[in-house]
Amino acid sequence: MFPSLAEYFQTVQKRLPEEAERVIKSLEDSGPMNKEDLSLTAKVKRAVLDHVVMQLYALGIVDVSTEGKSKICSLTKLGYEFFSLKDAV
Repeated sequence: MFPSLAEYFQTVQKRLPEEAERVIKSLEDSGPMNKEDLSLTAKVKRAVLDHVVMQLYALGIVDVSTEGKSKICSLTKLGYEFFSLKDAV
């Protein structure tokens, strides 16, 4: 039997570094932003941020696009559902 989306999010949350929730919350509150602004807003060191963003990207929670020389991070639809569903079980 496959887990529900809420159960999946609970498992994901346990495996992600603690900084991931701050990154998601910052994107949810402030919308898309470049990695430098995201690092400052989420209070996550830039080297750690790159690692966290790649994990969230692999899970489909964050999207990364290029605008000029900047990498812009934004939440996907799944990312917006993360906070509403992760505690639902």
